[in-house]
This record gives sequence, C-alpha cells and structure tokens, in this order.
Amino acid sequence: MNFRDHVARALAEDLGTGDVTTQALFPASVPASGTIVAEEPEGLILAGLAVAVEVFAQVDPSLTCSSSFADGDRIPANATVLTITGDGRSLLQSERVALNFLQRLSGIATLTAKFCDAVKGFRTRIVDTRKTTPGLRVLEKWAVTLGGGANHRFGLGDGILIKDNHLTLAGGDVARACRLARERAPHGLKIEVEVQSLEAAQAALDGRADIILLDNMTAPAIRKAVELIKGRATIEVSGGVTLGNVREIAAAGPDLISVGALTHSAPAARFSMDILPQ
Repeated sequence: MNFRDHVARALAEDLGTGDVTTQALFPASVPASGTIVAEEPEGLILAGLAVAVEVFAQVDPSLTCSSSFADGDRIPANATVLTITGDGRSLLQSERVALNFLQRLSGIATLTAKFCDAVKGFRTRIVDTRKTTPGLRVLEKWAVTLGGGANHRFGLGDGILIKDNHLTLAGGDVARACRLARERAPHGLKIEVEVQSLEAAQAALDGRADIILLDNMTAPAIRKAVELIKGRATIEVSGGVTLGNVREIAAAGPDLISVGALTHSAPAARFSMDILPQ
C-alpha cells in the first residue's frame, strides 16, 4: 500500500513553513534518541507503524528506526514499539504526525479486534463501512483488516447498494429497484439492497438481490429474516451494533455485520514519545 502521499500531506499541514520553536532553540544538530511507547492499559493492536516510519524518513532520511514489532501485532501495555535515533530536531518535527497516525490507526484496529473477538464461534464476519475520515479511507480500512475485520466497499463504484434514500427517490418499490439495478448495472456487480422489515426482505428476494442488508432490526427480527431468506442471498446486518449486542446479533445467523463505529468512533490508542540527548 502506498501511503507516502498521506504522510506528505500530513507533514505539510503540521510543519508548514517550519518549526519555529525547534529552530529558535537548536541552531545546530542535536544527537538524540526517541522511543515510542504503547500506553493502553489493556494492550492494543498495532496499526500505522510503517506509516510512522515513513514520517520520520520524509522529515529526515538520515534518521534510523528500529522495532521488534510489525503492524497487526498485539502489543502489551508499556511496550516500546519504535526507537528512532538521529538529529533531535528532526525527531521533534516528526513526533506529532507519527503519533497521530499510530493513535488513529491502532485505535481502529484495536476496536475492530474487540468486535471480532465478540463474535468468535459464529460464521459472521465483521465489516467496515464508508464512514471514514475524508482522505484517510485507505489507511483506516487497512487498519480494520489488521484488527481482523473485512472491508466493505471502498467507494461507490465497487458495488450496488440501494439504500433508503435511493428507494425513496425510486418510488419505494424494493423489488423494482433491484430489477432496474440488475438491468443497468455493469456486468458482474452484485446487487445489495437495504431493508427494514420482513416484507421488504421478501421484496428483495423477489427482485433477486444478491445481498440483503437488514438495517436497524432487532435480533429476533433478524432471526426471522434469516429463516425467510434461507440462503438465497447473503445477509448483512447494520445499524445500532455495539460491543454489547454484537454477539446476540451474530447468533441470529447473518453472514456479515457492518459496523460504522470501527472508523467513525474508534477511540485513539494511547502512545507517548520521549526524546533524550545522546
């Protein structure tokens, strides 16, 4: 995955015309070493280590980075995930951007892992959504996979998903909307449609939908929908999914559970960076 442009944009945003504090205090090189430590009390799933290394490399190619971990590893509390040596001025200029990537992406990976752990023993897969930070979708969806989740559509061209607003504009006929999509869609694209009732699920079957998205339905209603569909379409569930109810939803039998919170509400993972002179 190419994330050089993401790093370059983040550095341009932060450094701008220069680090005036560092420039004022250190007119000459200051040999130093920095350590980045994971501080989550319960540990975390590491995501963004390679991105952080790229941050340091773009600021100063002479910096040396070393780590005994890799992206996707489970990291215990207080573990040193990265050591950087070189000019202390470069470490100061890189610190915030490197930590921002690590905190954001590791937070997503760690939350995803919690959802995946919660549904172990069921065939259901946890998938993400397009509810991502503008400009960071590729990185955030990568973090989801590091946490054990799967990616839904990256963009609007990856598959047909007929949602409530589409249906409203199209007159509300679920079966007809599915048929129109089938007739006009590029060859090979699957047809998915969002429904909120058993009647609409039956209409989706009548329209030969490939995937039926059960939106904001209770676990008992999901179970009834699964019985109705009987393997004739892939079943996805979304809406109101939390760590508290995801296992109950998985037990109802869907193939996929999509969780927007993986990317729009994941808490930042805690990291710190200490810099010492050498």
